[in-house]
Amino acid sequence: MTKGRLRIATVATALGLVATLGGLAGCQKKSDDPAPAAPGGGARPAPKQSSAELDAELAKVDDITITVGELQALLNRESPYIRARYTSLEQKKDFLDSIIRFEILAKEAVRRHYDTDPEVVRTMKEVMIQKLVKDEFDRRITPDSVSEAEIKAYYDANLADYQKPEEVRVSAIIVKSKGQAERVALEAAGEAGTTNKGFRDLVEKYTQDPDSKLRSGDLRYLSSATTDTPRPVIDAAFKLVKTGDVSGVVDAGNGTFYVLKQTGRRKAMVKSIDDARAQIRNKLYRDKRVDAQKAFIEQLRGQAKIEIFEDNLAKVRIDTSITGDGHGHELPTLPPSPSGGPTPPGAAPAVPAPAAPTAPASPTPAPGNP
Repeated sequence: MTKGRLRIATVATALGLVATLGGLAGCQKKSDDPAPAAPGGGARPAPKQSSAELDAELAKVDDITITVGELQALLNRESPYIRARYTSLEQKKDFLDSIIRFEILAKEAVRRHYDTDPEVVRTMKEVMIQKLVKDEFDRRITPDSVSEAEIKAYYDANLADYQKPEEVRVSAIIVKSKGQAERVALEAAGEAGTTNKGFRDLVEKYTQDPDSKLRSGDLRYLSSATTDTPRPVIDAAFKLVKTGDVSGVVDAGNGTFYVLKQTGRRKAMVKSIDDARAQIRNKLYRDKRVDAQKAFIEQLRGQAKIEIFEDNLAKVRIDTSITGDGHGHELPTLPPSPSGGPTPPGAAPAVPAPAAPTAPASPTPAPGNP
């Protein structure tokens, strides 16, 4: 049965190609009747089939046998709408014919030794790796494997991500004389302080604090818990009602005087563990998958005999043109790795976000890529 399942996957991979070559033998007979509607609910489930029935032979192509179970498995991979097109004996025969055409083409490809072509071997390895990773980790690690205790521990350890106080952002002109601060405040309350650029110009002209001057006066977001800004400045910042408001003179209590302009405000955010549970579960599930893959690969590396000849790396030539592999072939785009860089060929794929299955492009007897 294992060989059967592998051959089903192989057939499914290539039937899309066979469908495009339908002109060789007429991919599917056209009918004047409209396509049957997708089966609705309420149908009684079919009785379970015996192993003998599933193993019954449908056709032979030289030494290859196509069974009831194989054809049935391929058809049942399709959407309900597509399956509804193959309920009659004649339609099942059309689908069987597409599998026969696939086997004929595959045998011819083997006869021409395409099965040893490096590109074919690489593609086969990639498909096998995808299936290995799926079988190895989908069974062992699921979202349900994340416990409630793990979710709570993560929530408590990252409480700042889920409970944030109200924050206000201000820019400041900072001087060391109250008299100068009063003159600057009058200027900032006028036309010069009505725009952000105008206020930045005042910062550049007057402020005596080198650090904030480099940021054009920006003190960034402040909360009531901020400790690296004088308390009178924080209190005055929160008293500014709306973005654009300018304060009077603020005595910081440390020999400096501030004139503030509000540039932003954030409301307080409180997300309970119930609100964050699904998000945390999904993150921890992904982390577990990545960690398990790393451990699995390290285990396999320890069992393998690996030799690396670094001196020969200098002989590797990189084609820096927009496309090409150095031999006139366009290179495929690799999916991103968890670290953000390209995924090396043969590397275990990163855990993807769950995606909804896509419907086939056209109602042809092509189960599509697994």
